[in-house]
Amino acid sequence: MRKSLFKWHSYGALIALIPLFIISITGSILVFKVEIDTLLMPDKMLVSADSPNQRLPLDTLTAEIKKQFPRYEIGTWEIFDEHTRTDTAYIIEQNSNNWFKVYLNQYTGEILSTPVGLSENITDWLLDLHYKLLLETKGMFVGAIVSVILLFLGISGIVLYRKFWSNFFTLRLKKARRIFFSDLHKMVGIASSPVIIILAFTGAYWNIAEVIHEVSDHIIEEPYLIKSALYSPSLSLDQLHSQTKNHLESFEATYLVLPYKPAMNITFYGKVASGNPLTSNYASTISYDKNSGALINTQDVRSANALHVSVDSFRKLHFGHFAGLTSQVIWCLLGLSPVILAFTGLYLYWFRNRKNKILQKQFTSKRGAANFS
Repeated sequence: MRKSLFKWHSYGALIALIPLFIISITGSILVFKVEIDTLLMPDKMLVSADSPNQRLPLDTLTAEIKKQFPRYEIGTWEIFDEHTRTDTAYIIEQNSNNWFKVYLNQYTGEILSTPVGLSENITDWLLDLHYKLLLETKGMFVGAIVSVILLFLGISGIVLYRKFWSNFFTLRLKKARRIFFSDLHKMVGIASSPVIIILAFTGAYWNIAEVIHEVSDHIIEEPYLIKSALYSPSLSLDQLHSQTKNHLESFEATYLVLPYKPAMNITFYGKVASGNPLTSNYASTISYDKNSGALINTQDVRSANALHVSVDSFRKLHFGHFAGLTSQVIWCLLGLSPVILAFTGLYLYWFRNRKNKILQKQFTSKRGAANFS
């Protein structure tokens, strides 16, 4: 049993070797995506120090976007109110499925960028590489398979080397290179396995869910091409925004989704006061009818079922944003462990194959000599 598991552990690592390199390196970088964007694009990401303290109404901000970019419709909107990070509007080109984003100062209404593609910025391109391998739906499917393989590698590694804990801090530096690499492989694998399993499981869930969504939206159903706003022009988004606090205690809106398909309504995602450190900033939702503005539904993560709470926690668990800089650094470093494991594992695989070939050659030579005698 152990021999078979070891064989499949090796085969799985070889199959996923190159995608794992890409996903591991890009994932470790993306743990600090916001920080990198802020460093590279401070004029777009940061609110200017002389900005007013009060946010402008959403109606004013959305009207400004529509005025500046009349050939686009607003799809979603990232809402920030800490006087540090700027808002981001995600807009859709009319008569297409092409999405763009625009940065704006929510305190002055100043538009800080022209519409840029969702993969134009370096970290957005890295996210596309990490998530889709730059292959769109096919890449998401490949990513899902790789994530499942990584999950298997993490679990099988724990099973195979479960007794390594007794000598966890032992690295036989003065022994042969094979022994050192074997020790290093086991040490890094065991130390990183909990994080690797979390990353693999959450990544597989998102990729599989997104593949199903893409197939449903673009293959089973005919894609909808937006031509104009799909909600009543008489509705005040700012009024709906202010009402959210009345529907959920301590609710703070962080993300607005406007209808960009006929079946959709207006939904605010947000955070609430919760004792769960894994609760994301998008855990609770409030939805309004797109024509009348009437309340349709509320979802409070504090009273939600275990499935909703678990899936919501995937966001912070995957990116390591649950304990500030400490968890981010740990996730960044351990997220690179598949690179070390791939290098050491590949060396061990090559060493075993070379040894087997030598033994096979010796056996063949002895057998030939015996037959000749």
